[in-house]
Amino acid sequence: MSVPSGEREGERDRGQVTIEFLGMTPTIIVTLVVLWQVVLVGYTFTLAGNAADEAVRAGTAAERGARQAACEQAGKDKLSDAWMSGATVDCPPAPGYVTADVRLKVPVLFPGTIDFPFEVKGHAGAVEEEKD
Repeated sequence: MSVPSGEREGERDRGQVTIEFLGMTPTIIVTLVVLWQVVLVGYTFTLAGNAADEAVRAGTAAERGARQAACEQAGKDKLSDAWMSGATVDCPPAPGYVTADVRLKVPVLFPGTIDFPFEVKGHAGAVEEEKD
């Protein structure tokens, strides 16, 4: 192959890698954003399950009249401020059994800013402890 006058071999390809990288940059950024959002959804599921477990644990040890308050406080105790805004903890009364339902909103990209319009649910249950 003949090289045009004034150019050395390989000089025509200078900057090719830079152009290809710039072309792929939007795809890389979108992939990272989607992966981060998937991580936030998974973490929200983990938080909801853990909060439900903590709420049930506190509810089994509390007296019947104070169960909802103990449940709610224990369920929200370990949540950070970013997930507290839309968090609900409910411990409905049931004979011989304590259950907790926790609902958390999933943040969009940055926890504490805006949330998706759906909630993640966590549920836990345990047998009521007998008081001696």
